[in-house]
Parts: sequence; structure tokens; C-alpha cells
Amino acid sequence: MSLKDIKFELHTTDPSGARRGSFTTEHGTVQTPAFMPVGTAGFVRSTLPRDVEESGAQVLLANTYHLGLEERLATVKRMGGLHRFMGWNQTILTDSGGFQVFSLPDKEITDEGVWFSYNDKEKEKKDAKKEDKKKKRMFLNPERSMEIQRDLGADIVMAFDECVEYPAKREYVASSSDRTTAWAKRCRNFELQSHQFLFGIVQGGIYPDLRRKSAEEITAIPFDGFAIGGVSVGEGYDLMKNVTQNTTPFLPFDKPRYLMGVGLPEDILAAVGSGIDMFDCVIPTRYARQGTLFTRLGKIRIMDKASRKEKYPLDTHCTCYTCRTYSQMVLRYLFFTRDPLAETLATIHNLTFYQDLMKAIRSAVEQGRYNAFRTEWLDRYYKRN
Repeated sequence: MSLKDIKFELHTTDPSGARRGSFTTEHGTVQTPAFMPVGTAGFVRSTLPRDVEESGAQVLLANTYHLGLEERLATVKRMGGLHRFMGWNQTILTDSGGFQVFSLPDKEITDEGVWFSYNDKEKEKKDAKKEDKKKKRMFLNPERSMEIQRDLGADIVMAFDECVEYPAKREYVASSSDRTTAWAKRCRNFELQSHQFLFGIVQGGIYPDLRRKSAEEITAIPFDGFAIGGVSVGEGYDLMKNVTQNTTPFLPFDKPRYLMGVGLPEDILAAVGSGIDMFDCVIPTRYARQGTLFTRLGKIRIMDKASRKEKYPLDTHCTCYTCRTYSQMVLRYLFFTRDPLAETLATIHNLTFYQDLMKAIRSAVEQGRYNAFRTEWLDRYYKRN
């Protein structure tokens, strides 16, 4: 159990239910609502930590499953923890590995934990023999997830949960939620580093009564914050919105609320209105590498002919390095020539776009006009799309 309070301060609430707050860790204060870029294996792909910081990001997410594999964890430990390893001196959150286990084949889930298969790609590169390239088996349970996250040294640690795919039978979702609660208690009993905070995760699928039951059970455990898990698993916008609206009222008012794995700008805007404080997703960085760029007037697919002779930047209101320096036609050229600079410039822009959106959201909540802001923002954003 953490020895300090996360010091979550709720500065103001909007009539819509949106919240404006902040929380403090050993590595700084995070303004909420906040979006966390994802550095799966410790780094945000195609860009430098300096560029991520200049985008306005105050907290990054790293992945327990990927960083917990053999040599990777040993390397992080030799470096003295994730902050030094990543070159990131602000707040870091690590997920528990539950979502990655959900997405892997050949998994075996029991009340004790999960056995699953994985490929050690780093080992494959070193060994030419076919027998060395066989899939390996790994066991992950609450205690092992906590042990890895303790050694990684992130500021915020997520409890180990079972993430259930959509669709799933109600009976299985119910038993899975009970398992998540049992695992949460085991996680809370594990001793982390003194600077680390532990968040619990609410499950329950798309079923309102199961979500309420899970929320009541998880919030009865003295976690430092609470997350809604099991979304962004194929349920779609409407069900995601319903799950968030049905679950948030049962989360404590005075602790951070985190919607895991969300998402697109329209998803974030809907969830903020339901009282969510924290978000993460690979969308801005993954889309960037694929040549899809976010702007205030909608998405631009840079490979389309429309950008072939466009001398303006991606977004004339954006102040990121990419928009200050390059036109759409140059960025398109870089993508067509497969220059690595293309992915870097696109990632810088998308990260900045998301952080600018969060700043605008925080400002609208402070002014008490969040619903009007959301309507105006989406009307403008959908013009191109």
C-alpha cells in the first residue's frame, strides 16, 4: 500500500458532469482530464521523449506484459527503473498486462492466474536454430503482475484483472468479474514501492447490473484510484458510452477515474461528460504511422491526392513542430518515399493534437460550458469527415 496520498484535487465540475482536477505523484502534477500517450515497450514509437514532452503530455503509459519479458525487465532494473530507462522524468502509469493476455491466443485462465504463449522475438533474432524459435509459456497472476510493476517503478500501478472480449455470455462475464475482484484483493495486499499508487479496475462487460456489482466490490477495496476496464474490445461507440455512463456514478467522487483504452476524439469527449478524468490509447500514434492525421476540421489521410499540392500545414491552428515547419505536400512526399522522418513528424502532430484537445476540454469545464464546447468542437471536426 502506498505511503502517501495521491492528492487528487477536484477544482471544478461542470453541469454536464465533466470534472476539472489534478493529481500529484512523485514525478509531478497531472492536470485532468488527461490523455496518456502509450509507450508499449517503454517508448512512444517513432519519436523522442523530448517531442512527447513538448506536445504537452504529463503522463505516459507503459505495458507490464511487454516490459516483463525476460531481458527487457532485467534491462529496466539495471537502469534503475522506468523513468531512467525511458528518459522520462514525469509521471508513468503501467497497465497490469490483463488486456494483453486477453488478446493472446492459447491462454488458460484459472482463479490462480493465467498461462499463455508468446514469441520471444529478441531471442529469435539471436538464435538461428528453429527449436529456439518455438513459442514460450508464461504465467501471470496478481502477485507476479505486482512484482513486475514494483520493479519497473512506475508512479501508478494497475491491479491485475481479466478483460473479457465482446460479445461474451453473461454467465462468463459474471464469473470473470468475481475473479477480477478476488485478484484485486490480492493485488492490494502486495507491498509496492513507497512512491507507487495502485488503481483498481471495474469489469462487468456490457451488463449494467454486473458493472454496478463490480464497481461496488472494487471500490470497497482501498485503492488510490479506479478504472473502467473491458471497453474498446469491439463493443462500439454506443455500448462504450452506455458502459461509462452506467459505471461512473458508482465510482468515488474524490478519486481519479480512468477509462482504459479510449480512444478517438469523439469517444473522449463523450466520456469526459460522464465524469472521466484519465484516458489512454494507441490511436494517435498508430494512426500517425499509417498516415492518418487528426486536425480540428477532421482527419487527413496524407496519402490521398488532396494533399499532393497542398502548401499549407496539416492544421493552421496547430503550433507543433510539424505544422510550423512542413506543408502537407512535403509530409506526403516523405510518406511516399518511406522516409522514417514521415512517421516521426506525423506522430509529433497527432500527439500535440490530442494534448491541445485536452487543454481545450479543461478550459471549457473551468468556464462551465462543456456541453456547448463539445457540440461546437464536433460540428467543426465532422466537416471534413
